Amino acid sequence: MSNRLRPNARDLRKEMTREERRLWYDFLKGLPVTVHRQKIIGPYIVDFYIASVKTVIELDGSQHYLDDGPEQDARRDAYLRERGLRVLRYSNRDVNQNFAAVCQDICNQTGILL
Repeated sequence: MSNRLRPNARDLRKEMTREERRLWYDFLKGLPVTVHRQKIIGPYIVDFYIASVKTVIELDGSQHYLDDGPEQDARRDAYLRERGLRVLRYSNRDVNQNFAAVCQDICNQTGILL
């Protein structure tokens, strides 16, 4: 399945959302751990993955709150948690309006020190 997702993951890395770019370039890229962008995990492509602390970081745009978005996210989160991964979710609004708090929460949740 991952072979089928690989081109999509590559495209998503090239075309990150504004909020993904901000979190990546202004925070995650500078962490003292390896952070993967648009990482394939099973049948899913996660926004960011930090293997050393088994953490997935997801940024949620408006589509996550509409129609079956919450149910899809719940299934995805359950799948990831079943594999021993922690899932941290932040809305695009949080990234835009409370960027420092999002960054601090990521550090607090993962134990990563700057």
